[in-house]
Amino acid sequence: MDRPAATAAPNRMLHWLKKEALPVAVMLGLLLAARDSLANHYQVPSGSMQHTLMPGDRVVVDMRAYGLRLPFTSVQLLHTGQPQRGDVAVFDSPVDGIRLIKRIAAVGGDRVELHQGHLSINGQPLAEAGAGEIEDFGQHLARLDLGQGGGPDISGLTVPAGEVLMLGDHRGNSADGRFFGLVQASSLYGKASHVYYRRGEGLTWQAL
Repeated sequence: MDRPAATAAPNRMLHWLKKEALPVAVMLGLLLAARDSLANHYQVPSGSMQHTLMPGDRVVVDMRAYGLRLPFTSVQLLHTGQPQRGDVAVFDSPVDGIRLIKRIAAVGGDRVELHQGHLSINGQPLAEAGAGEIEDFGQHLARLDLGQGGGPDISGLTVPAGEVLMLGDHRGNSADGRFFGLVQASSLYGKASHVYYRRGEGLTWQAL
């Protein structure tokens, strides 16, 4: 006589799982996949990108900028763009795997000179005379912080094809490509496009 009651509870649980839990799980999975492959965010941990980015800034990361990847993997499904000089990009340090944010200072084929924090690409200084702390990358302007000097110099470097040189805008206070070397362009995690939150100011929308 008790058997129907005994089986009713498991049946109700199964019905609830199908009706409620499964759709929620699918939605969460899709959101996580979109975050991993389409767009994400990143909180700036240090001042190595001052004045462009300040500690605590939160930025939007376009995961599609350099290639659409299979979620949760590094397998590229579709090539969508090339890293460009001046882009601010997120990547994993080739030394310890810590996720970093720096500026792409040079791409494959570029000849690089860096002296006292001032960058020259293919023989052309990026800062105009009298504007020593503003570097013009074409589509991007970088306002440098040279308050702690320029850090280590670079002389006579030619970036190999498929690699990029990552530098911080706070040239004297940035552990960047001068210390950990060049980065594979294919390993860039995504392109930082906007600051959406700045400490002391709150919500904002500043293009990078």
